[in-house]
Amino acid sequence: KDGLPNRPWFQHQIYAPGFYTGYGVKTLPGVREGIEQKQWKLAEEQIVRVGKVLENAGEAIQSAAAALSSGN
Repeated sequence: KDGLPNRPWFQHQIYAPGFYTGYGVKTLPGVREGIEQKQWKLAEEQIVRVGKVLENAGEAIQSAAAALSSGN
């Protein structure tokens, strides 16, 4: 899997150290940094990517909730 723009070793899409802020944490770093740098295409790509991550997380939570409620 690809990581964040300019730092592929960071793969967390919800929070990560900022590219320009060092260890300071940024939320939605790919999206925020794309917007801050006025790189609109990059920001749009990152919005789609984060959307998929959130959809997958939601599906996992729904599956876990269903398993818990059925006693499995």
